[in-house]
Amino acid sequence: MALRSVDDVLHYLLADAPKWGHEFRDLVHSLGAVLAEDVIAASNVPPADNSAMDGYAFRYCDLQMGRPIPISQRIPAGVIGEALQPRTAARIFTGAFIPQDADTVVAQEDCETSGGAVTVNAAVNKGQHIRPCGQDISFGQRLLAAGHRLQAADLGLLASLGVSQIAVSKVIKVALMSTGDELREPGEELGEGQIYNSNRPMLAAMIRALGCEVVDLGIVADSPAATKAALLLARDSADVVISSGGVSVGEEDHVKAQVEALGELQFWKLAIKPGKPLAYGKLSKVPFFGLPGNPVSSFVTFGLLVRPYLLAMQGVAEPLVPQWPAVANFEWPKAGSRQEYLRARVMPSATGLQVDIHPQQSSGALTSVSWCNALAVIPIGVTLQRGDGVEIIFLRDLS
Repeated sequence: MALRSVDDVLHYLLADAPKWGHEFRDLVHSLGAVLAEDVIAASNVPPADNSAMDGYAFRYCDLQMGRPIPISQRIPAGVIGEALQPRTAARIFTGAFIPQDADTVVAQEDCETSGGAVTVNAAVNKGQHIRPCGQDISFGQRLLAAGHRLQAADLGLLASLGVSQIAVSKVIKVALMSTGDELREPGEELGEGQIYNSNRPMLAAMIRALGCEVVDLGIVADSPAATKAALLLARDSADVVISSGGVSVGEEDHVKAQVEALGELQFWKLAIKPGKPLAYGKLSKVPFFGLPGNPVSSFVTFGLLVRPYLLAMQGVAEPLVPQWPAVANFEWPKAGSRQEYLRARVMPSATGLQVDIHPQQSSGALTSVSWCNALAVIPIGVTLQRGDGVEIIFLRDLS
């Protein structure tokens, strides 16, 4: 198969991603979930005019600087006061509803009290220190749109409306498997020629960060039979299957061949660096991604391609990662035949974002990913001189 461009593959994947169903979930367990429908305010917030300060509520027409006014009632938050009598004041606290007929609040530090009366010692504006009904949220207002991923502040916003359950996308089960006889799990003893499996915890964390459930199939032996059995188990126990390793052209790379035997491979090999040997297909109707075994390649291809796919399945309105303009503090003199994603560190300056790159850009150097906070995007055929513009992707938008 010919190498396909990143943009072409992204367009294909987003169009091919199946749309998931929705469920009602308790608000406290909805962080990171994707809204399945618009959220329309069923009430005003605040529900009534309330005090923005600890102080005293007055009728503005009764105020005269230096003249004592009797205190007729005390209104803590959560207590509904009586209608304010003419030429009296109400002691009021932050958040308490403004009593009927009062129209102004004076902060306690601008007042003096003596003998059950209060005297105002500062200039006053009518209506000051009152938060009006619906100041934050108005009845009927669309607060959040379908396709929005819920953040911590959103949960607080919904709670302020009394929402306890919300319609969100169902959880996607993602089967994760690692291939390679050389792999051992952290904590195990390494033998000759063996390495620790860094892809498994990294990819599992990235999957869970999207609100998906990981079906962990562990390490799969390098044999056609073991690979076939693992793929069948993954297909039958998950909604999406992801493997790392086994999709290149080596004699011990069995994943590609077994996917083709059990289903179909819709593309293989991308014009991307790192991450050229990436596969996508179907096991029956279950989507399959075969990520490269090199850890940097696995990280980059998951973030750029699999992540948007999983977000699109959940109905996210804008699943693609944004790119931002920056200025290169490095040179890239050799034009490549694949779009490159360099591990980079971005720092703000007086003239904008400045980008440095890690000295080690090998696809096996996971230290470069831990060091960086962004990827610098180098399109096919492009060279860079120091001071040239370059697009960057922040790591926070990938992981």
